[in-house]
Amino acid sequence: MAAARRLRRDLRFPSGTPLIGTPLIGTPLAAVTLACVTLAGCAGSATGTTTGTTTGATTDSTAGSSTAGPAGPAARARTVSDLRAARGRLPRPTGAFRVGTTAFHLIDRARRDPWAPERPRELMISVWYPAAPGGGNGTGPAAPHMTPKAAAHFGSAEGAATMNLGMPPGRADWAATRTHARPGAPLDRRAGRLPVVLYSPGLADPRTFGTALAEDLASRGYAVVTIDHTHEASEVEFPGGRLATGRMLEGGPPSTPGEVTALLKKVMAARVADTRFVLGRLPDLERGRPGGLGAALDTRRVGMAGHSAGGFTAAQAMHDDRRIRAGVNMDGQMDYAGGRPDGSQLSTVARNGLDRPLMLLGSAPEGDHRGRPSWSAFWRNTRGWKFNGTLRGSRHASYTDASALLPGMARGGAIPEGGLAGVIGTIPPERAIAAERAYVASFFDRWLRGRDDGLLDGPSARFPEMDVAR
Repeated sequence: MAAARRLRRDLRFPSGTPLIGTPLIGTPLAAVTLACVTLAGCAGSATGTTTGTTTGATTDSTAGSSTAGPAGPAARARTVSDLRAARGRLPRPTGAFRVGTTAFHLIDRARRDPWAPERPRELMISVWYPAAPGGGNGTGPAAPHMTPKAAAHFGSAEGAATMNLGMPPGRADWAATRTHARPGAPLDRRAGRLPVVLYSPGLADPRTFGTALAEDLASRGYAVVTIDHTHEASEVEFPGGRLATGRMLEGGPPSTPGEVTALLKKVMAARVADTRFVLGRLPDLERGRPGGLGAALDTRRVGMAGHSAGGFTAAQAMHDDRRIRAGVNMDGQMDYAGGRPDGSQLSTVARNGLDRPLMLLGSAPEGDHRGRPSWSAFWRNTRGWKFNGTLRGSRHASYTDASALLPGMARGGAIPEGGLAGVIGTIPPERAIAAERAYVASFFDRWLRGRDDGLLDGPSARFPEMDVAR
């Protein structure tokens, strides 16, 4: 517990902009202000092998029950009751299709893991897709948001819920949330060829923390591939129950601006290499379940979205790989500054811009490109279509599943340090979710499907809380 508190303290910034995932506010390590980054780096493409699939959860009878407190029977009963009360729910998808999901274990045998060089790079991905109604496989319970073992670590003192969101460790039932997707459900062939959207989460967040968006896009006829960045993510569970936890800060957090910059470049290089490897393996998904999934993926129409470090990843991967036609960066800086982001350590995507469309979605208080040096540089240098909106009253985590899950958990007594508004802002959570879904879907519909609903033409009466920058 003490080590986790020191780690969280060391990764805070006076400005309130986070290094990891979601807002952390406070004093910096050794008087060094660390940068808010949505990381991404540059690496060459790699080859590997799809080694299997997994669609079920690994059971762990102790998951989610490690609440600190008195050891007596009455106290234990109270803590279990409190844990069960602190649960969140994901909103239903809004599209016409039901949703299926399946997970794949990928091994890149051409690359050593940057955080564990003794092993080849291993990744877990999930694919969310339009599912046929009724019959066949996939008619059982909906897939869990997180497997029990992963949920237990995510909510522990060493997990991303504590370090990124300031949630009290062991007080929320992260394992209780279910998705709206059926594991291994048959593909709905009426959806035709599926445009593909890759999704990268924030630094230290698991791939599951963008599920509300992934499910919604799948219900609208997309295949969404969510990517775990192993040993950077708080935890990744592999088939058989093996849990790979974060190793990014082994040996202690960086203590100088130069060390921070070096770490961010390493993180982003690994993330972009992960993205390019997954993109190259999409045709191999035909080997998994459900039948026909690989053939249904239209790899000529690929977009990418991400939050925080994942937003940076989406932009940088677009810069480095022309197979990605359009991207969405949700609240991710695009530089490697070891102090407050000032434009001194710009990424190549910020320096060079893009010739393909990118949408920037920002949060308060940093706002739009006029208040962010890396975004400002990108805005000046890009030649492609661009859009920059800011959700009024939002915070960094408003673009994650925190908007959906934390209010219910707070009502059950699991309240983030500093209060709920410090994590997801004052915007009503349902409005943040609706706006994120609508703008991301409108963007990909326009650039991957050729359908334009006009939402991105300027300010909209449907979403007056979205301020549009020029």
